[in-house]
Amino acid sequence: MFKKILVANRGEIACRVMRTAKKMGIATVAVYSDADARSPHVLMADESVRLGPAPAAESYLKAELILLAAKETGADCIHPGYGFLSERESFARACAEAGIAFVGPPPEAIAAMGDKIESKKLAKAAGVNVVPGFLGEIADTDHAVRIAGEIGYPVMMKASAGGGGKGMRLAWGEQDVRDGFEATKREGLASFGDDRVFIEKFIEQPRHIEIQLLGDQHGSIVYLGERECSIQRRHQKVVEEAPSPFVTPEMRKRMGEQAVALARAVGYYSAGTVELIVSGADTTGEGFYFLEMNTRLQVEHPVTEAITGLDLVEQMIRVAAGERLAFGQDEVQLNGWAIENRVYAEDPYRGFLPSTGRLVRYRAPEAGPAPGSSPQRKLGSLAAFDALRTGETPAFAGVTDDGEAQPYIRIDDGVAEGGEVSMFYDPMIAKLVTWAPTRDGAADLAVAALDRFELEGVGNNIDFLSALMQHPRFRSGALTTGFIAEEFPDGFTGADASEAMIRKLAAVAAVLDMETAWRNASISDKLDDRFIPREDRAVLIGERRYDVSIDGYDRGLLVNLDPQESPLDVVTGWKPGQRQFVATIDDEAITVGVKRTRTGWRLNAHGRTHVVRVMTVRAADLAAHMIEKVPPDLSKFLLCPMPGMLSALHVAEGDAVEAGQPLATVEAMKMENILRAERPGVVGKIHFAPGESMAVDAAILDFV
Repeated sequence: MFKKILVANRGEIACRVMRTAKKMGIATVAVYSDADARSPHVLMADESVRLGPAPAAESYLKAELILLAAKETGADCIHPGYGFLSERESFARACAEAGIAFVGPPPEAIAAMGDKIESKKLAKAAGVNVVPGFLGEIADTDHAVRIAGEIGYPVMMKASAGGGGKGMRLAWGEQDVRDGFEATKREGLASFGDDRVFIEKFIEQPRHIEIQLLGDQHGSIVYLGERECSIQRRHQKVVEEAPSPFVTPEMRKRMGEQAVALARAVGYYSAGTVELIVSGADTTGEGFYFLEMNTRLQVEHPVTEAITGLDLVEQMIRVAAGERLAFGQDEVQLNGWAIENRVYAEDPYRGFLPSTGRLVRYRAPEAGPAPGSSPQRKLGSLAAFDALRTGETPAFAGVTDDGEAQPYIRIDDGVAEGGEVSMFYDPMIAKLVTWAPTRDGAADLAVAALDRFELEGVGNNIDFLSALMQHPRFRSGALTTGFIAEEFPDGFTGADASEAMIRKLAAVAAVLDMETAWRNASISDKLDDRFIPREDRAVLIGERRYDVSIDGYDRGLLVNLDPQESPLDVVTGWKPGQRQFVATIDDEAITVGVKRTRTGWRLNAHGRTHVVRVMTVRAADLAAHMIEKVPPDLSKFLLCPMPGMLSALHVAEGDAVEAGQPLATVEAMKMENILRAERPGVVGKIHFAPGESMAVDAAILDFV
């Protein structure tokens, strides 16, 4: 077995690999850019080596610097993580020449599958279903328009070396191709060093399903079930789960066997993923098509680990060391359900625009068995075998002493409070993984865990993730890759709150206000020691008003919202100053984010922030007559929606523009964002030039 491993990546995946390496007794080496000098993965490692400046092209993407760091530290193997370098066969070859093991597939397999165009040709030659499309060289935009017309709209334009949702454009007509082809080429070149683009038919109402493979260097290859990755935004996965609610055992077998056959055809070993586009309208189980093979570990690998009990990173390391897989296909069992939610630094209330800045506060929910959960199922044979072989319980299994498993929470992150979310890298903050015996149980646990996140300093998508987990269509399993666009066509404004939830939040606000008032009344040496807080108050939340009274008893508080209904039984240990109100209301657990305002509280729970005012009944009567302040009109300005660089201006001062016309292009997080006119107008003064950096809400130009 290896003695020292260098992780050629950053963030949560670097921490993830190091945790397994330490469990295996392998020393770890971190590499870092200037932006990551104090990042958790650097602090976690036994040794660390600086690569260079913050941009990935000057640090993490420089293979020669990675190899030099490995030689200097005496590392005998390199794990590429998700693959700054995992799709570069030249790096794998260079490792072999240097006598350093590469924890991944052979370079020939990387070359065969890393190029989307060539991999589709190989898949087609092997008899695997592929999506209709054009796999040759595309000369220019006019050529792309002709090809798209021949295939038939809608079509998808993809960077050949792309991945992670970058370098992809959907075209519903000729103008979309003309607008997006060159941008797709530029994104492919900027992110992957390859500007080749291919075009394929876009399957409407598609599901994105992938098969996890694992093979050794002795010819054994198994598939570890499937993952459903259909909840995507701009082709970037947001939620993944295993297994898929759509796939039957028979369909799983057919897809798995095809994936294994394709991997065997290119001599594949290590972990890898075959991605498929599946027609949700085809109930025969035959409507699946090869998209690509990712020759690396996937971001969503934890859900496969959760339902199999395997540590995929450990398996990759053992395969790289020449060990055989210790199990066969018949021993693979899938147990329970796992869901992964990706917590991103982006603002869903502002069109999901990227957010950068310092994590002023970061507290993830506690990982481990869910509070109050009980054992539900025995571990499968894979996990049991792995436990016997290593003398430990399987990684992340959430097991009790008698070998049974119970619902649990897993957090994979690579950030820390006080750290910075940089514009140079992916905006993912953490991955929340929940496992339970049933799909609804895993989703319910995810909602509860999302409520327990504390994250301040950057915009985040926690409310949006909670809304997804509660959405009736998600719960029904009727997923497509267009889910988000279809269900949130006008953007995101917060999850819907039931009447029961509104009542609970009104009770929470009343208890918060009462506890704060009693704390203030207990302060010594006040001017008036005779002050006793009132225990009745008016609570205004949305359009509702509750005249509340509170009675205490030996176990908790009885909150009366309506004399015609039973009071709510609130049990809590909350104290003024705490940022989360953790309680049971009528014996149901609830966690509410708490922030004081001038007239009440901002309460966040279940995917929505509620502004609640608490006052005396007399003040509430008078407040009904107050005039609301009208917000300023900002429609005369084109505001920069995110921190970024102005890469292009499409208009000049004095130009007349129409609604929908491109005005400017802003580059952020390696993505180009085209800003368009919302209505007709005339361009007045332009305040920035291409190449200049801008802060969020900076006025790029104004209209006369």
